[in-house]
Amino acid sequence: MHSPERLIGDSPAMKVLMEDVTCAARSDAKVLITGESGVGKELVAGLIHQRSPRRQGPFVAVNCAGVPETLLESELFGHTRGSFTGAYRDRPGMFETAHRGSIFLDEVGEMSLRMQSLLLRFLETGEIQRVGAEVAPAPVDGRVIAATNRDLSAGISARTFREDLFYRLNVIHIRVPPLRERREDVPAILDSFLGTYAERYGVEAPRPSTEAMAHLTAYEWPGNVRELRNVAERLAVRAAGGVLGPEDLPAEITHRGEVRSDPEPPPARGVDELFERMATGRESFWSVVYDPFMLRDLTRRDVRDVVRRGLEKTRGSYPLVLQLFNMPPGDYRRFLNFLRKHQCHLSPGRSTAPAAGIPGRAPLPGRRRIGNG
Repeated sequence: MHSPERLIGDSPAMKVLMEDVTCAARSDAKVLITGESGVGKELVAGLIHQRSPRRQGPFVAVNCAGVPETLLESELFGHTRGSFTGAYRDRPGMFETAHRGSIFLDEVGEMSLRMQSLLLRFLETGEIQRVGAEVAPAPVDGRVIAATNRDLSAGISARTFREDLFYRLNVIHIRVPPLRERREDVPAILDSFLGTYAERYGVEAPRPSTEAMAHLTAYEWPGNVRELRNVAERLAVRAAGGVLGPEDLPAEITHRGEVRSDPEPPPARGVDELFERMATGRESFWSVVYDPFMLRDLTRRDVRDVVRRGLEKTRGSYPLVLQLFNMPPGDYRRFLNFLRKHQCHLSPGRSTAPAAGIPGRAPLPGRRRIGNG
């Protein structure tokens, strides 16, 4: 049976990664895994756990970027009955759940400074303090494996990430290479995914032609293995049992100019690109920002930076940001609720200048300035 839930490939970069995983599994030291979104950091963390003496214990994964800070402390450390509204019973946190096993803290770079201090205390003592509890329970024995797609050294310089926490986490450092650095692994990974999805949907796996494979290996894969997996599922459904030609591949793979054996590195993909896709390309916030955020391809910081750009452009007017980001007026409440839920709502502050209009677009009806609410 094909299985995509494993590291596939014989490239030099993959061999180094496998050696790092084997080395990390032999010890009980803390591990920091770095790499771009979609490279498989959680898969690497799971393999370290499975090959370690703790494999009989639980493997608990927490996405630190996907849990609002107001809930993250309770999620990690647990809470006692009555400690806050909705706390109807005592509840252990993820650290307690991972006792004698491993806990994977994904996107640890998105933690607030306060949460970083709480995590640091746990790493130093092994003790946890449930929200609302007066007495700490027995120390927890859980191995911490953390991951991030951010440059934590830059975060230290910007004072958004604690230097002492970085050194606590960075005992063993494993970098997961992006797919463009191991192009020779694309055929094997694609074959595994095609087999998996063909089996799932009860069809015969398609076979890429030489020309199609040339496009696939030359493509930059900005979404890394996650993007390749999505393409494989689409191909397995639409071209079942046939030979895949370039015409069967997504346009973004084939419409990138001449296929070269040594393509140039991809352009930087950041907040500027996201903003331009909405402000100039007229794409919607929901497809450009919301969907990738929910898929964990973007972080809270990315969303905040995009919103900040929008507020700068509109001089602090959220209704005009709605218009700038190509959302209908009826999405106003949904937009603000999303930002507040994930702590991405920014106060536009006070401005003596009127809100700037968006060239070529009519103003929204009932426009008003949003303050600190």
